[in-house]
Amino acid sequence: MIKSMTAFANSEAQIDGLSINCELRSVNHRYCDISVKLPESLRFLEVDLRKIISTQIKRGKIECSLNYKKHQQNTQLFKINTHAVDDLLKSTTKIEALMAISNSFSALDVLVFPGIQQELDINQDSLKSGVNELVQSAIIKILDAREREGTQLKKLLEQRCQKISYYVLLAEQRIPKVLDLIRNKMIERIKELVTEPNFDRFEQEMVFMMQKLDVSEELERLEAHTIEVNRVLQQQDPVGRRLDFLMQEMNREANTLGSKSADKEITQVSIELKVLIEQMREQIQNIE
Repeated sequence: MIKSMTAFANSEAQIDGLSINCELRSVNHRYCDISVKLPESLRFLEVDLRKIISTQIKRGKIECSLNYKKHQQNTQLFKINTHAVDDLLKSTTKIEALMAISNSFSALDVLVFPGIQQELDINQDSLKSGVNELVQSAIIKILDAREREGTQLKKLLEQRCQKISYYVLLAEQRIPKVLDLIRNKMIERIKELVTEPNFDRFEQEMVFMMQKLDVSEELERLEAHTIEVNRVLQQQDPVGRRLDFLMQEMNREANTLGSKSADKEITQVSIELKVLIEQMREQIQNIE
């Protein structure tokens, strides 16, 4: 199954009085690069989340972010650090004794002082289990999205493979005509320049020239690479790197075809092939 590396998914769940949202973003990358963004109170989940993601997504830059909010019906959103309040009041009394004028402050002033408010204790085991299920739900969604886009990429690649085969066939059909044109042109030229041409020597030179201009090997390899691309597209494992390698090989053959060409039609075929291969290469960059 061809999978794209570009996708997005999110899931939300109610866990232990918290409404937790998970977002997964995936873009293309040479390897599997996972980044996890968590609130400080959920930092203990990072190792587990990395493991869950890496076992199911083999390639791409994956960003997993979690955020939460407490349910509105929960009246106690935090607890007071009474020891910190006591220390703060004692320190304030000492400071006021040194001041000429006492400056009173309210309970709200105390609440905003660092360390006074504390998050309520959470059940880590219960929260870990719930969050793992939540992230797994998001992974299923993002895998579905990657597969859907992968199906479209596969169709595009197969269409371009068909076009490559078409241009390869055009070039193969053109080669004999090109060689005949070169041969006839050289014969006419020799007759113009030499009264008694040595056709035995001419035949030797023609064989040498045909070997230099022969592009049948490049066309055969292009067709073989095209067949291999179609075969790889049917595989279930990640194939992005293999396809990328095949594009490099196909581009090399198309370049050689253009450099050896002595005919404008075959040169045009070489150009069309390179355009198609480049289009395929760009799409393959997004395949897992």
